[in-house]
Amino acid sequence: VENIVFSNYFTYNKTFNDIHDLNVVAGMELQKGDTRATSVTGIEFPSDDLQTINSAAEITAGTGFETYYGFVSYFARATYALKNRYLFKASVRRDGSSRFGSAERWGTFSAVSAGWILSEENFLADSETIDFLKLRASWGQAGNAEIGNFASRALFGGTSYNNVSGLRPTQAGNVFLTWENSDQLDVAVEFGLFNNRISGDVAYYLKDTDGLIFEIPPIPSTGAQSGVNSNIGRLQNKGIEISLRSRNIETENFLWTTDFNIGQIDNEVKTLPDGNDIITGRTILREGETRNAFYLPEYAGVNPANGDALYVRNTIDSNGNVDRSLTNDVNEAERIIAGNPFAEWIGGLTNTFKYKNFDFNFTFQGEWGASIYNGGGRFQSTSGDFFDNQSLDQLRRWQNPGDITDVPEARLFGGNGTANSTRYLQEADFIRLRNVTLGYTLPEETTKKIGFTSVRFYVTGFNLLTFTDYEGYDPEVRSDAGGTGEIFYSAPTPTTISLGANFNF
Repeated sequence: VENIVFSNYFTYNKTFNDIHDLNVVAGMELQKGDTRATSVTGIEFPSDDLQTINSAAEITAGTGFETYYGFVSYFARATYALKNRYLFKASVRRDGSSRFGSAERWGTFSAVSAGWILSEENFLADSETIDFLKLRASWGQAGNAEIGNFASRALFGGTSYNNVSGLRPTQAGNVFLTWENSDQLDVAVEFGLFNNRISGDVAYYLKDTDGLIFEIPPIPSTGAQSGVNSNIGRLQNKGIEISLRSRNIETENFLWTTDFNIGQIDNEVKTLPDGNDIITGRTILREGETRNAFYLPEYAGVNPANGDALYVRNTIDSNGNVDRSLTNDVNEAERIIAGNPFAEWIGGLTNTFKYKNFDFNFTFQGEWGASIYNGGGRFQSTSGDFFDNQSLDQLRRWQNPGDITDVPEARLFGGNGTANSTRYLQEADFIRLRNVTLGYTLPEETTKKIGFTSVRFYVTGFNLLTFTDYEGYDPEVRSDAGGTGEIFYSAPTPTTISLGANFNF
């Protein structure tokens, strides 16, 4: 493995008339990485003490690969402050990457920001309520090059046909593949009130990402085995972020502080090539919808007469009206956009208490608005079709005519309800007690006697409680084994309790 980083830059700092502060940085950077690897496998060594490959009785396999990339960047940044209350910054950079197509390897990205510390102004200088107040806004561009080293290249691999070796295409090339470009606007206010007993910030952001890099699935008639990596559309993310901190009680022996944060996230696919949907597995990219929204046949429960799994079938009559009916054949059902794999709200709450030499804190964290698709559900919740350990919902399966339930009859190899559908999709809202810590610090006179500057003992618990209606293992776990927002026998987050001590000399 060889990695080279070569940086050159200069910095200019100057203060004028005690009120003007200027900082300018300009430079360039070169990055280059080259990785070569070779692996040889052998079996039947005469002794565990002989571990080199030449001691093997038989060489069974051998592989090798080489990968490389290069980046070149030129950048400049200027920062200016007037009276330490009017703040301005501007930057520009030009980046080139070997990962992109030969026709579009370079991108130019700029940013500007401004801040105004109102609490330094005369009209707020004597305020008994506002200790700190700052307005800030920024706009900037950023490029994404995390696409793998050869995403733009036409690649070939070895193959054989009728015992004759040859080459076959493994990836279609795109010389026009270029940077994903994001423009982001941020507007925020920061504040401190009542002798800074309450402080925090409220921010709004709007991020547009253009030239999204996705693999466009191949047209079946071409016989191609992989799609083409292309810049195909535009995605918008927007939301608000709120952070608050309060010093609730502060005395000589007791301190109680609270930290709270919450963020709202809204993402939407704005444009796609020719407005066409892109369906990948159980998710879809569609204009006007959430990125990678779940796209599944709609499960409608169980026929109480015979225990069949039912799905929704939508047909359009001659007048253009949608007729909603039920079917036990999933192939007749219509797919619908059924959920969001990404949380729409994320929040946290931390309380910290200190009483003399004792300290205690706990943190709650929550997510709302996301759904999880259980890719293993068709094996875990279909008693009689597969013989994996079954989930508890099988105890309420249909058994007799007239039973009202959402779990179909268990049928040996009957495929009753095993199709991928909204049956295995569930909302995953949760609030979790992320951690709890109780600590005790020895008095200073005691630590000095034993030769330490400080000694603290503590016990910490992680993931002790979870409040959720989600019926799976863990509402927080996601695994991309089957796709975005899916799990497939994914292990839950462990509950951990640890004891420890910190000794400082």
